[in-house]
Amino acid sequence: MHILISPNAFKNSIDATAAAKAIEEGLQQSSLECTTHCFPVGDGGDGTGHLLTTISRGIFIEESVQDPLGRKIHAGYGLIDNGQTAVIEMAAASGLRLLNKEELDPLHASSFGTGELIKKALDKGVKKIFLCVGGSATVDAGCGIMEAMGILFLNANGDPLNGMPENLIHLAAIDLSALDKRIFGIDLIILADVSNPLLGEKGAAKIFGPQKGASNNDVEKLEASLMRFNQVVLENLGIDMSSIKYGGAAGGTAAGLAALLKAKLTNGIDQFLVLTHYDEALQTADLIITGEGSIDLQTLEGKAPFGVALRAKQKHIPVIGFAGKLPATPCPELDNYFSRLININGKETDMAAAILAAKDNLIRSACELGNGLADGSIVN
Repeated sequence: MHILISPNAFKNSIDATAAAKAIEEGLQQSSLECTTHCFPVGDGGDGTGHLLTTISRGIFIEESVQDPLGRKIHAGYGLIDNGQTAVIEMAAASGLRLLNKEELDPLHASSFGTGELIKKALDKGVKKIFLCVGGSATVDAGCGIMEAMGILFLNANGDPLNGMPENLIHLAAIDLSALDKRIFGIDLIILADVSNPLLGEKGAAKIFGPQKGASNNDVEKLEASLMRFNQVVLENLGIDMSSIKYGGAAGGTAAGLAALLKAKLTNGIDQFLVLTHYDEALQTADLIITGEGSIDLQTLEGKAPFGVALRAKQKHIPVIGFAGKLPATPCPELDNYFSRLININGKETDMAAAILAAKDNLIRSACELGNGLADGSIVN
């Protein structure tokens, strides 16, 4: 049996590469006779850019940029395709991982540093930029990125707004005259890990604001600011950002960059699997193991395990999913794509303990799976 091991990162716990190696270690400890191929995956979430650059045998560049609160940090990005393509992770310059819990402030956190990375990549002469937008600390609709690129967001007096995104509610005009026009000479492709819209109950503010530290009152302010931004863009450019699929990704960054910088929005896992030639690895696989922190109905909206399972299903290859959290009741929709779903935590475990034990739990679960496949008690 040849097993292809393709997990995503387990959020706040273990990255995709380490997860794959843990699963491989568990299988090796089991009584199952098998060969394995570790092929970790990413869907645009935190870590995808590093993974994509590594698999593509690219190089990493480090630059001095601003973090979400305007402090100077060093953030890296990748160059692949002989330097013709940049791979930028929004989380590297504008990510939640850069802030302590008490520092979370989505009313004022800016994506400006990510814009600085884009400009640095343009200085290298790249022809294409892949922007992985997961893991951001921002709900500024990419206005920080666009400020770094030269766009001015003005109030009714013609003065540049500050304190965004809170003050986007006062937006009256958008000045594109100083925009770095080099951005229109390249392909800017966003890898989104969610398909949520910009506005509404499933939008950037209401769904992702609380994850980034927003209170209920903050969420209402953010929603009002994003609505105002959309209104001004619609009036001036004729583009309704609320109708853009994936537009809510990274606090609305996907919508903002699609409207003003002509970015192309893509499903992150689909783009990743194409870029890394995943189908070639599928050709010799008898079984696939994937996984991430949680597998539920939202997984089917375009998360990494679903992207893997969908391709496997097309080739009639069984897929087993490992997760730290699974639905409490049977889920036929998931069963349609996964042969088996395994909760790696076993008995009831609190979240903090589960995060710390993820590696060990993956090793144990993979060993148990291997033994079950070997003795026939588990049929793939």
